Amino acid sequence: MSPIPASMRAAVIEKFGGPAVLKVAEIPVPALDANEVLIALHTAGVGSWDPDMRSGWVPSGRPRFPLVLGSDGSGTVAAMGTRVRRLKVGDRVYANTFDNPKGGSYAEYAAVPADNVGVVPEGLDLKQAGALPISGLTALQGIDGALHLKKGETIIILGASGAVGTVAVQFAKARGARVLAVASGKDGASLVRRLGADLAIDGKTDDVVAAAHRLAPDGVDALLALASGQALEACLEALGRKGRVAYPNGVEPRPRKRGAKITAYNGEGGAREFTALGRAVEQAHLKVPIGATFSLDEVAEAHRKVTEHVVGKVVLRIR
Repeated sequence: MSPIPASMRAAVIEKFGGPAVLKVAEIPVPALDANEVLIALHTAGVGSWDPDMRSGWVPSGRPRFPLVLGSDGSGTVAAMGTRVRRLKVGDRVYANTFDNPKGGSYAEYAAVPADNVGVVPEGLDLKQAGALPISGLTALQGIDGALHLKKGETIIILGASGAVGTVAVQFAKARGARVLAVASGKDGASLVRRLGADLAIDGKTDDVVAAAHRLAPDGVDALLALASGQALEACLEALGRKGRVAYPNGVEPRPRKRGAKITAYNGEGGAREFTALGRAVEQAHLKVPIGATFSLDEVAEAHRKVTEHVVGKVVLRIR
């Protein structure tokens, strides 16, 4: 590894506002605590929630400016705290950096708790890995943790062409389920069909209930709701008598259906969770669709893009 510099380039905000408040500046490389890993970042994911944080939503409370956004990313381990044993310098890693007080992944370096770091699974390059942590954890914990999806069951994945949905489709197929993917746009439906969905439709124009009836005449077993709107009501209508629903916190309005088991959850990062994600990625031979790639200097354009129609994940190229 190259020597670690004292300063780094990072996309920062000095105040809340629109995309124009994002500026690339030279700031100090964050110092490491004993249980942290310093990652030399290659790729940063741009989350759909990042514009909300740029505009003033801070989950942990009052922010400290300059604020570096970015909730997930990939790179190589540049240094480790004295208590870290699971990793080594030079490892190819991906990490969840959500609301990190030492700064997020829109930077050349990030100091991340070791429990929020995983070794990149076989089959992924660093660009794909940088797009995956939060999307992958959210998808896997919905399919396995909240829904306990089993072989032979039928599932609707609403929001299937987004960053989480494209991964969830593949994990559901790896579990042996039949998948109705409700995507955004004809391009979204085409993408999830290529990823293995048994039936893929455009939620804005196609008949969700009719499609579900073709796949499961007695009603579908499960619904992973990654989006809301009119299509959500149709998906709920297509559930079977003992159908169950899961959705990540943040989907509004929340799914409601009398008699259905409905579970809200958060995609959680941790050493055990990253181990499970790595195993699932390799079992599914996962593909991570990248919807758009921007340089660090183009971060404002990336924030505009993520609020528009996009299939897959938006990423920043750091190195």
